[in-house]
Amino acid sequence: MTFGIRIICAFVIACAASLMPAFAFAAELSGVKVEDAVKVGDQEIRLNGVGVRYKAIFKVYVAGLYLNTKKTSVPDVLAAPGSKRITLVMLREVSNEEFGQSFMAGIQKNSERAERAKLITPLMKFGEMFASIPVLKKGDVITIDWIPNSGTHIHLNNKKIIDVIPEPAFYNVILKIWLGEKPADTKLKGLLLGDAEDAPRSTNSY
Repeated sequence: MTFGIRIICAFVIACAASLMPAFAFAAELSGVKVEDAVKVGDQEIRLNGVGVRYKAIFKVYVAGLYLNTKKTSVPDVLAAPGSKRITLVMLREVSNEEFGQSFMAGIQKNSERAERAKLITPLMKFGEMFASIPVLKKGDVITIDWIPNSGTHIHLNNKKIIDVIPEPAFYNVILKIWLGEKPADTKLKGLLLGDAEDAPRSTNSY
């Protein structure tokens, strides 16, 4: 193949790549294909960071954070305008009781009492939600979306499992399960914010 033909082939490949669908896979992590972009509400948002949640030595789920612009600090993520999404893809079976307890413990450890007091009703709804899920199986997908002018939408395998919660503060309380000062997994927190894979890991019991 001549040099000129190689240049033309490289150009054709580059053009073809630019025509790939917006929702192409960004990576594969622990056997889970992670989309580079998703549509939430009427907005296309992009993968900000992705990683595996560990509990001790066990992989629990792959988590991905989607925003409309790249953010690398927690305050910027919490204040970011537009749609947001946390996607969780289960890597092992977990009971609804265990999963619910871990979420509620994460909320308690990463939010102030006064903050939670203003969100009693949505937090009660959130806690009750887990009773509708007998068990989370390997491969199950949970999406936790923030849609402006609507609220928090939560789906399990594309099926709504809770009524829309309109309070913006509620979504940030949920985000801080992974991004708060006492996150479920410190390395996962860093990965969601775009840190390198070799960051140290420290996991909480919840």
